Amino acid sequence: MNYFRYDDACGAYSVYATADGFKSNYGFLDKTGEGFKSYNIRPSQMAPVIFVNDKGQTVLEEMKWGLIPSWWKEDPKISYKLFNARDDKVFTSGMWRSVYRKRALVPASGYYEWTKPPKGEEKQKYYYTLKQQELFSFAGFYDVWKDAGDRDWKTYTIITTEPNKEASKVHNRMPVILHKEDEQAWIDPTKTKRDEIEPFIHPLEDGGLKVVEVGNNTNAFKYDDEGLIKALNSK
Repeated sequence: MNYFRYDDACGAYSVYATADGFKSNYGFLDKTGEGFKSYNIRPSQMAPVIFVNDKGQTVLEEMKWGLIPSWWKEDPKISYKLFNARDDKVFTSGMWRSVYRKRALVPASGYYEWTKPPKGEEKQKYYYTLKQQELFSFAGFYDVWKDAGDRDWKTYTIITTEPNKEASKVHNRMPVILHKEDEQAWIDPTKTKRDEIEPFIHPLEDGGLKVVEVGNNTNAFKYDDEGLIKALNSK
């Protein structure tokens, strides 16, 4: 499946943290999982997600990136189209109205973006990190889908919005990056109305992102090492 045809921003990202690192960064967690390290998370892969479960516990679990709505009855490959959710559709599209109350934090250390050059020219990759935080959170939604064998699949999507100044130099969208003080409030299940949720969905302020040009090996699933985030001009 060529999911690049559905690119809306943030088609690959990284997260690297120990179990203690997650616990320290997300002090409100009731249950933590293990540490996690990947420099090349792509749609269809498993990655850590934080949400409030049915018992009211704030937990960290691995889910599959690419949302399959719980009500979906057709091909589960719909997930390749739903790894991102546009902020201008989440409250109006029937696809998203069933899940915007199921909000999640998607921990990240950085994310990749690529230019869209004229046909025939090679794309160039860039890597974005936060200047003031080593670990941060994308705003996301999650859902649980049952397959034909009655097995539960927990899946998630990342919300995108208009770009800030740094992001706009490469792409016309960017993932929603939450302020640290807003993380727990974002996943508060008592917030069910649009006017309680929408204020969290906005671009990161200008000046908050650091961007470096990196190699293009992130085009392939097989590459997953620290060299992927090394700036091309670094020694």
